[in-house]
Amino acid sequence: MLTRRAVNRILSSRARSENWIGNGSLLEVGTRSIFNEDHDMFREMVRRYFKEQIEPNQAAWDKQGHVPREIWTDAGEMGLLGVNTSDEIGGIGGDFLSAMIVAEEQQYIANSSIGWSLHSDICMPYISKFGTPEQLEKFIPPMVSGHCISAIAMTEPGAGSDLQGIRTNARRDGDDWILNGSKTFITNGWLADMVIVVAITNPQAKKAAHGISLFLIEDGMEGFNKGKILNKVGLKGQDTAELFFDDVRVPTSSILGGEAGVNRGFGMLMGELPRERLMIGVQAAATMEAAYEFTKDYVMERKAFGKTLSNLQTIQHKLAEVKTDTAMARCFTDRAMQMYEDGTLDYTTASMSKYWVTEKNNEVCSKCLQMFGGWGYMWEYPIARMFADSRVYAIYGGSNEIMKELIARQGGIM
Repeated sequence: MLTRRAVNRILSSRARSENWIGNGSLLEVGTRSIFNEDHDMFREMVRRYFKEQIEPNQAAWDKQGHVPREIWTDAGEMGLLGVNTSDEIGGIGGDFLSAMIVAEEQQYIANSSIGWSLHSDICMPYISKFGTPEQLEKFIPPMVSGHCISAIAMTEPGAGSDLQGIRTNARRDGDDWILNGSKTFITNGWLADMVIVVAITNPQAKKAAHGISLFLIEDGMEGFNKGKILNKVGLKGQDTAELFFDDVRVPTSSILGGEAGVNRGFGMLMGELPRERLMIGVQAAATMEAAYEFTKDYVMERKAFGKTLSNLQTIQHKLAEVKTDTAMARCFTDRAMQMYEDGTLDYTTASMSKYWVTEKNNEVCSKCLQMFGGWGYMWEYPIARMFADSRVYAIYGGSNEIMKELIARQGGIM
């Protein structure tokens, strides 16, 4: 549960706004049983912040390809980073459901520019769970304040979902390690102050998984260079970049977990991937809800053939399909979130959430864009951004083809 201190900080920092998205809709606050009154109050504050401080800047960020660093420190002051990180180590001290509220509200305004979820709910758990006391002290407070932006570098030009196929490597040189290789498609890569880098440290291991370590590489280290911001189909305002490592010398203390973390990286990755895949499902389900709401409002106003689109049976039936798929996705995802909160989420359920919800999200965004007609193809309409942004949900975090493979394997089908 989010601490009262954090809720009060958000409550007192912005004037009250009465024009929140979703009143009387699927997005209405207080309609989901997994959340309590404190969660609902937090959601109202987060929603207000996104509407007032983030949404108006979306177009400008899309054009420049990244957000300003100030938005990160502002989020830190608001208590929106590290929500689910323990306050004993410098986090906000909230529960997982509170963290997912932030992720959902970002999708409700069709924003893909800010990489807070990856920073707070993927990178930060690696540090908090596996970091040494020195690593916790060094990174967690500035990550929570927004002064240290983080990224995780798994994917390479020749290795994506197959982590055991990576080529980035580090060889021991005395008390240090020499890191070489490259990574691509790295979210937050251009702005990142610290990157968790997956690298081979024991090429002679009987299994590749037994020779992987995670390095904490900081911006400014000699030999660490960032490529240009990648020009993507969607996620236009998000700083996705290539990263290059050319004889980067780092001490063993820069390996996640220190000496004890050497060659233990693959186990760390496998332990955290269910959370990442669930989070992608959460984002996809929220996108479906927002797409439905945007489209419903549009067809009730737009006229064709002398009456509003909502009076056409074909539109009514299409919206009925969208609403049903969205409701089913919400039920499954809420159940999975509660399982994670209770400590019972398994690999299969996380994989199913990631696969099925993201597939349905792609279908829903396509159907909704069609109902907008030509205007749906215009970038200034949220549905266009949602259509373009959502396509990657089925790719990153492990492609959906891999998710099906895992579901079959874990279900005893193979």
